[in-house]
Amino acid sequence: MTDSSAPEGIRLQKVLSAAGVASRRVIEDYIVEGRIRVNGEVVSELGRRIDPENDLVDVDGTAVQLDVSKRYVMLNKPTGVVSSMRDESGRPDLRRFTEDYEERLYNVGRLDAETSGLLLLTNDGDLAHVLAHPSFGVTKVYIAKVDGAVTAQTISKLTKGIELEDGPITADKARLLDTSRGSSLVELTLHSGRNRIVRRMMAAVGHPVTELVRRQFGPLHLGTLPAGKTRELTKIELGALLTLSRRDTRAGTSDGEQQEKE
Repeated sequence: MTDSSAPEGIRLQKVLSAAGVASRRVIEDYIVEGRIRVNGEVVSELGRRIDPENDLVDVDGTAVQLDVSKRYVMLNKPTGVVSSMRDESGRPDLRRFTEDYEERLYNVGRLDAETSGLLLLTNDGDLAHVLAHPSFGVTKVYIAKVDGAVTAQTISKLTKGIELEDGPITADKARLLDTSRGSSLVELTLHSGRNRIVRRMMAAVGHPVTELVRRQFGPLHLGTLPAGKTRELTKIELGALLTLSRRDTRAGTSDGEQQEKE
């Protein structure tokens, strides 16, 4: 027989300790210092109980994942691999990078077969849906090797906006990194998710892309991760990613695209 008077939920200290935030004693200090919020409200009582499946918790403004079954993996996708867990045409796909994990991981967004770089793999469907949705406008940073000598005028054109067949597009940021031997390296920062947008932008200004790598996705940076390798996100990276994903989804942007594929 259950006790109907028993308190509901689990103590906040126990949940955060299980999530690896800190010891229960330290978490009590955090509560006293007003550093923890549940569903946006600062927690003031040490006896606070929560529902880990529904309540959202952050510490010092950084979101905490309470579900320890969720996994978040960064992949440096090499060229020649399609962004799919099973390619119907038999091309190399992402399964080779997920088979060593117990969880069934899926990619967030896409990179085309000839584009390398940062791809997030996770079993967190809610986060994947939010981050891949075009209206959310997650920022991505690309390094493109292109034909020809890119000028300052071309960089200005990219940031002022150009017209493509499916409408205008503007780079959030653009800068020339290097020019040598008939080619240039350009760094582009975009929040658009339109199909092959970097390649189409550079072709439109007369500098077709010969190599393309995504270096950054939201708060995640590729760093020194070698091509074809994976690693789990650090607690700091995961906190930043969850914090980003939990912010209010902006009402439709000017880019009413489908899921990205660069």
